[in-house]
Amino acid sequence: MPGKGASALAISVHKRVVVRGRVQGVFFRDTARRRAESAGVAGWIANRGDGAVEAVFEGEPWAVEQLVEFSRRGPSRAVVEDIEVIEEDPEGLTGFEVR
Repeated sequence: MPGKGASALAISVHKRVVVRGRVQGVFFRDTARRRAESAGVAGWIANRGDGAVEAVFEGEPWAVEQLVEFSRRGPSRAVVEDIEVIEEDPEGLTGFEVR
């Protein structure tokens, strides 16, 4: 069947997100982890020393976009003031880690 192999391959995207505002101490990382695991998105999320939260999301485009959209607003106690989204080359990540 022509094209069967190409259509069967999952297209993966990789986005690095830096979120600034009141984003630490508001369950941002844990909520993102649960959403990523539910959507089948791999990567990691961590608090940065400058008060921001940085995350890498890798997976199917629709699933990664769900996590990016979540990052724009954060959990209910967060106040997102700015978000930077950088598209990078997929790395073949598996699992999702809170650092």
